[in-house]
Amino acid sequence: MGEAARDLDLIDVRPAFTAADAAAMQARFAGVPAPDMLRELITGELSGRIASVSSFGAESAVLLHMVASIDADVPVIFTNTQKMFGETLAYRDELSERLGLTDLRVFRPDPRLLRLKDDKGLRWSYDPDGCCEIRKVEPLRRALAPFSAWISGRKGFQAGTRQALPRFEVEDGRLKINPLADWPKADLEAYFVAHELPRHPLEAQGYLSIGCAPCTSRVQPGEDPRAGRWRGWDKVECGIHQAVTPGEDPIF
Repeated sequence: MGEAARDLDLIDVRPAFTAADAAAMQARFAGVPAPDMLRELITGELSGRIASVSSFGAESAVLLHMVASIDADVPVIFTNTQKMFGETLAYRDELSERLGLTDLRVFRPDPRLLRLKDDKGLRWSYDPDGCCEIRKVEPLRRALAPFSAWISGRKGFQAGTRQALPRFEVEDGRLKINPLADWPKADLEAYFVAHELPRHPLEAQGYLSIGCAPCTSRVQPGEDPRAGRWRGWDKVECGIHQAVTPGEDPIF
């Protein structure tokens, strides 16, 4: 066999995931507890092909604990936008150590793009969508390139735009899994207690959904947990995720 033929053997020719695949998984795992679902996927058909993406925000410990309990070697991707709270970076390090994560991958904005499009570091103040694209979306796109699937920590109760969130979606041919989509807040709280997980230090100060420091504010009583994100802007997601409209069929 020639060198060219041997090289072809190394090329991943697995087909991309389709909407039909996501719909089939949605049906297959209906009613299956999130930890059991994750265990079957991580140790089975997605072994070596999946990563967990985490903001290390207010509730991130629950999903990270589930993943680490199954396989602490699963890559965990964190996008450091270079606008993060110092408390978030400290919490990331504490939680990674506590859970024994062995493959934390930190991705940052491309410095060339920052020089071209945000040289003053103030794009968040007049173009938050553009800022998120440079500092979150583009780095995550690079981070996910080696993987066929990824795990997200989104939950339906967090905002009205997430109530119809499915467990499985497909974006750009990659499977996106939302294991906690149907978890109520009470179940998350119970999980924290049962497993003695540390809380994000800003949560006690009223920050219930924690992103970049300039675009995150305290949540007032009665507001959605994500009401403190991009307050004053017509913006509900950073661009990594899309809003899911209640009453419409989920887009797999």
